[in-house]
Amino acid sequence: MTVPSSPASAGVPAVRCRSLGVSFGSVRALHRVSLDLAPGQIHALVGQNGAGKTTLAKVLGGLQPADTGDVHIAGREIPPGDVRAAQAAGLAMVHQHFSLPPSFTVAEALELTAARPGGRPVYRRAELHGRWRDDVAEIGGEAVLSTRIRDLPVETRQSLEIVRAMAAEARILMLDEPTALLTPAAIDALFERLRRLREDGVTILVVLHKLREVAAVADTVSVLRDGELVLGPSEMSEVSQGRLSDAIVGPASQADRAVGVEAAPGTEQQTLLELARVSSRASAFEPGLGSIDLSVEAHEIVGIAGVEGNGQRSLVSVIAGLNAVTEGSVLLGGTDVTRAPPARRRLRGLRLVPFDRNSEGISRRAPLWLNQSALRLIGRRRRRLPLISLRQYKRKAATEMDQWRVRYDAVTQPAESLSGGNVQRLILSRELAPGLQVLVAAQPTRGLDFSATSFVRRSLRGLRDAGAGVLLVSSDLDELFELSDRVLVIYGGRIVAGFEAPYDRRAVGDAMTGARR
Repeated sequence: MTVPSSPASAGVPAVRCRSLGVSFGSVRALHRVSLDLAPGQIHALVGQNGAGKTTLAKVLGGLQPADTGDVHIAGREIPPGDVRAAQAAGLAMVHQHFSLPPSFTVAEALELTAARPGGRPVYRRAELHGRWRDDVAEIGGEAVLSTRIRDLPVETRQSLEIVRAMAAEARILMLDEPTALLTPAAIDALFERLRRLREDGVTILVVLHKLREVAAVADTVSVLRDGELVLGPSEMSEVSQGRLSDAIVGPASQADRAVGVEAAPGTEQQTLLELARVSSRASAFEPGLGSIDLSVEAHEIVGIAGVEGNGQRSLVSVIAGLNAVTEGSVLLGGTDVTRAPPARRRLRGLRLVPFDRNSEGISRRAPLWLNQSALRLIGRRRRRLPLISLRQYKRKAATEMDQWRVRYDAVTQPAESLSGGNVQRLILSRELAPGLQVLVAAQPTRGLDFSATSFVRRSLRGLRDAGAGVLLVSSDLDELFELSDRVLVIYGGRIVAGFEAPYDRRAVGDAMTGARR
């Protein structure tokens, strides 16, 4: 990929903003934010969910007009909310949610989004592939050009988003939470790609959550907290992890404590979840289960490790009752629920934190109180209890969301208005309700900030200590090793290995890739 020469004059910041302010109703997203980003460096922007990171990135990219302040890109002032002016100044953005159309081939999608002036509306396939062959050389070569976006692994889609951005000859690249959906190996590959772009003179601003990722890739770091810049661009070599953590979280008195949770009675020394030789059909994206045996005891966290796409979703769907079992049986607390629908399993104490909190865990346009009350509504319908007033539902939902420290304005606002961390807290406030026996937690901290991740992990430990069983599915080996009493590895839809602490990272990795079978 050819990187053009910089349009910025020597000594001119790649990005400069002064006194930026943005409010959404009564919520102050940014307040008097000013910073300069030097050219040719990797700058990390960190902060808790809802701190204003994405809002700042959108303002710099022209996607969100600021209420106050101004933005300069490579010395050129950008009119508020003018995306084209930001792009013309050399800035491109890779969004948290992928933008390439899933039904298009790679070549078609890249050509569609390139918007080259004077381009023809129709190309022969060979000609189209020829235009993009060099751009995709590092991520699969020409063979990938005829593949549909939806059929690609997530790390390749992430790389293509960067290709799309750089095709516009950008000199400044912004990435909003690019590691949220990636495996550790894919994160390493992404960071190596960013370093090569930096060596070519590209300035990079990357929004990150995990401190170890910041330390691994960034030259400088800035911290937002509650919409304010509490740490300006600082050299990584001059900022300790403790100082950075304090800047993100704030005073110790503001730090979250895990919410007390109660397991259902009668769970001492009991097998709470058991899969006996369970098989299921494959989906379009990953294999089905192949004669899986698995159990989760009371007071236990069982971790599931595996390279994504090896049957994790099939496993969770079968346990939740969303996919049918073709062979074998599923038991909850000793009761056979193999043919039971999801609602009946939930009434028996099974709860779920889904893989994708936004599409699977909430109804985005429904109000907060309705999302939070879903479990209570299922219980009342199954037991045919008389209706209660909406005021009581709303009051109860507010009480439980406040207990879990969900940040919101009103229980009537849509769930899509919450940040990712607050959506996860909302889901936990609903799922970790009284009567829980087994929690299936799928990627519960993916995409969460430092503080929210610690909060969720403490809550899972508290749930185990209270007597429940937890099945933890995570692509983060550090998280699995920290929380799990034992770890099982899934490969090709089968459990191929089991480990107990102290964990051997290499042995687990070999099992995940099929080297140990």
